[in-house]
Parts: sequence; C-alpha cells; structure tokens
Amino acid sequence: MRKLIKYTLTLFLLVLLIFFSVGGKFADRYMNKVETLNNYEPSLYAKELHKDLIIADLHADNLLWDRDLTTTTNHGMIDLPKLISGNYTLQVFDAAIKSPKNLNYYSNSTDSDNITLLSAANRWPIQSWFSLYHRALHQSELLKSAVQKSSQLDLILTQDDLNYFLRLRKNNSYKIGAILSLKGLHALEGNFQNLNSLFEAGYRIMGLVHFFDNDIGGSSLGESKQGLTDFGKRIIREMEKKEIIIDLAHASTNLIKDVLKIVKRPVIVSHTGVKGSFDSPNNLSDAVLEAIAKNGGLVGIGFWKEAVGSTHPTSIAAAIRYTSDLIGVDHVALGSGFDGAVTTSFDASKIIFITEALIQENFSYEEIKKIMGGNQIKFLKYNLPSNKNL
Repeated sequence: MRKLIKYTLTLFLLVLLIFFSVGGKFADRYMNKVETLNNYEPSLYAKELHKDLIIADLHADNLLWDRDLTTTTNHGMIDLPKLISGNYTLQVFDAAIKSPKNLNYYSNSTDSDNITLLSAANRWPIQSWFSLYHRALHQSELLKSAVQKSSQLDLILTQDDLNYFLRLRKNNSYKIGAILSLKGLHALEGNFQNLNSLFEAGYRIMGLVHFFDNDIGGSSLGESKQGLTDFGKRIIREMEKKEIIIDLAHASTNLIKDVLKIVKRPVIVSHTGVKGSFDSPNNLSDAVLEAIAKNGGLVGIGFWKEAVGSTHPTSIAAAIRYTSDLIGVDHVALGSGFDGAVTTSFDASKIIFITEALIQENFSYEEIKKIMGGNQIKFLKYNLPSNKNL
C-alpha cells in the first residue's frame, strides 16, 4: 500500500512537472499555427514599396503565451525579430484575460474560462490564476520586462512618447514601438477604481468586451447582445477623461450604438471583419462601419479565416478594399489578430504579403501607405493620452 501511494505521488508530481514545464508551450504551438503559403511571392515593386512603409498593427495577442518576446521562436506569428524583419514600426500588444470554453461565433456564456488553466501552465503568479484584474497587470509587466531587456523595443504611453519614438526611428529602422491594449473590461472585476490602476499599469487602448457579455455591456458573440449598462456609461466617461482609446472589437451592435451616442473622441475597432466582404456574426455591418467613420474612428481588418473568409492575403485585401470603398481609405487599418489562437498563412516577418495583395487590389502607393500604418500613426498621434493626464 505504501509503495502504491509512493508511486501515485511520484506520478502526480511528474505530471505537474510536465504541465508547468511544457503545458503552456504545447498550447501555444497547437493554437497558433502558420500554414505554408505556396506560389505567392511579392513582386519587385512590392519589395521596393514595402521598404518605405510605416507599418503598424492594432492587435496581437503575443503576451498570452509562454515565450520571450525579444527572441526568435520557430512557431507563432509575433516576436521582436519577426517584427523587425517585416519592417514594422509599431505593434499594439493586447492582453487577453478570459476566453470561454467551447468558444464559438454565435453565443458564449460567461461561466467558463480557458485562460485559468493556461495562466497556471505559463507559471504566472498564483494571484493571476484566480483574478482577471491581476492577469491584466501581469501581462503589462511581461511587456515592460521585454522593453527593459531590449533596446530595440520602446513602450509608448503618450502622444509625446510617440513623436519622440518616431524621431528616433528615422535613424534606426530596427526599433519597434509597443502600445498596451486590453481585451475586455471584465478586467475591472466590477470595481470602478481598477480602471485607474490599469491605466497606471500602462494600458492605453481598452476593449470593452470579448466573446461574452460583461458589466460594461453585450458582446456580439455573447448571450444578451445588449447595449451599454449604467456601469458602462460611468466607465466610458472616465475613459474619455483619461484619453484612453476605446476599442469596440467584439461589441454587440447595440453596445456600439450606445457608445457612439455618448463619446466625444474617436474610437477604434482593433481587429474585425466586415459583413459586406464575409458574412460572419462577429463582423461589422455597413451601417456600423459608416457610423464609426462618421465618429472619425479606425477599423482594423483581421487576418484570420473567421474574419475574412480564408487566411490568404488576397482575402484580407478584399476585405480592406470593400471597407475602403464604403467608408474611405482614411478609416482602414491592419488588425491582424496574430497569436490570438488563430491560424494564418504568414507571420509578421511576411507582412509584405499584404503589401502585395493591396497592389493586386489596385490601391495606389499613397493609399497603401495609409492602410499599412499611416492611418494608425496619425490616429495615435491625436488620440493617445497627452501628458496632462499623467
């Protein structure tokens, strides 16, 4: 009997050791896949044009995984070397803090969470295993640690930071600007004061919801599809005071309408598809796109199948073409969704594939400059917090 207990305990400890050693890495490799894209090569014109671009992506989920952002990985879509190879200027790093089990594109409840197990497998602080708020704080620390480790990565918090970074980058094309974003205000855990703490932690873009409803309002893929709650209205007013950029990705149509009624500043949809190009429940209707453009907002087009119909660059470019024709090229951006438990046909080092696809869609040189990063940089220059809020 003692031997059985000893063997059982040994086996249990071995399983725990394996889980904490490779569990998070296994999940990462399984959930973030880059397919081989055959017979698609950028033209000489695309290569020359791409060298002159400022490239900025509004959404990637790299912080969720057990990786060192500053070193090359042979899997996944985002790391610092890949960004440099792709000629990026700026990347928005998003903190995903909760994801429902059996995730789908129709209706998700709030009563389950896959990231609890992942946070344990990643060896995050125990507090973060049980608290969405502390998961957000920890992911902000992960990005800050990467910035401290590499002189090629700069954290941008204000308009002045961005302007200074852009001046520096003129003489160093290997520098990447990083901005912190939050995927859902369930991170507040219903506590109004936590908004200030998350702002102090460095979050400058905040999504209101994710795949499920929360205290702020309804998700496009939640159960209620409701609009803005009273608590949500208080939060929106405070976000505007602090000049936090509001991200309406995953928001229900009712929530989007309610937010646009009361905001005084432009909003973004960091990563999405559009129904006119590919009819998915999470994608934006023409009416919503027009309302966001009227607000002065920006729409980031995603790179994954459920957003644009396929992972091929031409599908992404087709969604960009549709959106640009409807609301104007000045309101369109990149919102890759890289490393968001998705499959793509290229990683950040091959972002030139989008440049090529936009050329094939007959966008002009000036239009491609705007889509690939010009619009994003201009928006951030005017809408990141000014120093008066720090």
